[in-house]
Amino acid sequence: MSSMFQDLTISDADFQRLVQFMHKTYGIDLSKKRQLITSRLSHSLKAKGYPDFKSFLEHLFSTKDPQDLELVLNKLTTNYTYFLREKDHFTYFQRTILPELEQRHKKDHVLAIWSAGCSSGEEPYTLSMYLKEYFGSQASQWDTRVLATDISQQAMAKAKAAVYQPPADMPQEWLRRYFTRNQTNPNEYTIAPVIRDNVIFRTFNLMDPIQFRLKFDVIFCRNVMIYFDQSTRDALVRRFYDAMSPNGYLFISHSESLGQTPLFRMVAPAIYRKISAPTRS
Repeated sequence: MSSMFQDLTISDADFQRLVQFMHKTYGIDLSKKRQLITSRLSHSLKAKGYPDFKSFLEHLFSTKDPQDLELVLNKLTTNYTYFLREKDHFTYFQRTILPELEQRHKKDHVLAIWSAGCSSGEEPYTLSMYLKEYFGSQASQWDTRVLATDISQQAMAKAKAAVYQPPADMPQEWLRRYFTRNQTNPNEYTIAPVIRDNVIFRTFNLMDPIQFRLKFDVIFCRNVMIYFDQSTRDALVRRFYDAMSPNGYLFISHSESLGQTPLFRMVAPAIYRKISAPTRS
């Protein structure tokens, strides 16, 4: 068989070095993903001219080349997402949370919503559509801008470009109102400015301290913690808790769990509410 189709091998020592580096830098747990590492990275490393993992890792660790870091991140994690994903979450957001936030913020008219691990942008744009639908003609009187962050520059570039093939179950009225069909490719649509301008994109590593200006009313962090081990997950949940306003909401995916935590209580499947610390008398 041609060597082009054979995966490069990675030594035990180099595997451990890569596992420790990814865990320390990004919180990603690759300790049981040796085969995934070799199968996903081998072709790219060969194409770049590396004869083995050792020479690539020596370069990666010594230079911290952003393009190589991006390559590793994109190959070893999945930026899979789509509009209206886990639709029951958005229904709960619209019917239960937004009426509550409208009351809570009726003086300042400012909502703080974060899509953490936004991937290619479908989630924050979906949130913005629901916000526009909810506030309707009053939307211009509210600051509903959604903060959308991801660690991947590639995902962020796609999100900012805002060009998609919307799913078949996208309401036709939303397609008409919030998308513009592209002239050159009728299968592709561009997000309309009214939605696009409501999302603020930032590159952000969830392992870093969370120091944004506002405390968040709602945080969506779905299909991100599946890459973390329990201690990393627990530490992130604690940082989310500290970054949220009292009674704030945290959305995770149906395939994830917060486990036993004194910080949040589940109010619906994969939707949690911050438990505010009891006041001391």
